[in-house]
Amino acid sequence: MKVIKTVKELQTEIAAMKKSGLSVGLVPTMGALHAGHISLVKRSVEENDVTVVSIFVNPTQFNDKNDLLKYPRTLEADCLLLQQAGVAIAFAPSVEEVYPEPDTRSFSYAPLDTVMEGAFRPGHFNGVCQVVSKLFDMVKPDKAYFGEKDFQQLAIIREMTRQLELPLEIVGCPIMRESDGLAMSSRNTRLSEAERETALNISRVLFESQRYAINHSLLETKSFVEQGIAAVEGLKLEYYEIVDARTMQTVQSWDEAEGIVGCITVFCGEVRLIDNIRYK
Repeated sequence: MKVIKTVKELQTEIAAMKKSGLSVGLVPTMGALHAGHISLVKRSVEENDVTVVSIFVNPTQFNDKNDLLKYPRTLEADCLLLQQAGVAIAFAPSVEEVYPEPDTRSFSYAPLDTVMEGAFRPGHFNGVCQVVSKLFDMVKPDKAYFGEKDFQQLAIIREMTRQLELPLEIVGCPIMRESDGLAMSSRNTRLSEAERETALNISRVLFESQRYAINHSLLETKSFVEQGIAAVEGLKLEYYEIVDARTMQTVQSWDEAEGIVGCITVFCGEVRLIDNIRYK
């Protein structure tokens, strides 16, 4: 596996691969890799001749500077995991390499990006689109892989790819969970032992709501989740919305959409955790 830190070297390598007729898969990450990331990597390795994994903590998608500073960075350990998984290139650029000058581009995909994360983290999705579009331009992948834990982000990246008419396939991959149900996240490393136990209640309540929803209305189910989180000391609900899986807009009944997902964001101590559950 090659660890590349400049765009020029990356593009030289990719050009040679493309000239040889090799298909290229891309897995964009911010590092601090866990089994969830590796599940995306393995899927890419299976489906493409070569896989490129980017490791870049993108400053433009953080609306909280403190969150950016605290985001875990574990490049050496990440590269070891990627090498074991069969990755061809780990792309680990500096901020200056990705943004030699400020990126003033503005991306708007309303109403997908105006609700939930878009409402609570102003500018977040614009930053995501800035960096992902740059990575797509640098790597020119045939397929790019994203986890469904960031469900809204996946929908926005699909829409960006469609509107920009980019010649690649966006592949969504299922949420990976710890054996006890906690959704895998790089942010989990910031949880104390006690906080991690507390955080388990997020997935517990979501799974219980799936069963509850069978015999209850959508609004009753929403209240069930909100009350379930509120009952746990140490958890603070930021939002819980039950939405159309395609448009990200809230729905009022189970009959309103073909696919319905419950998206949640909860603070456990100072750590902001997201998760989701599919109802239909």
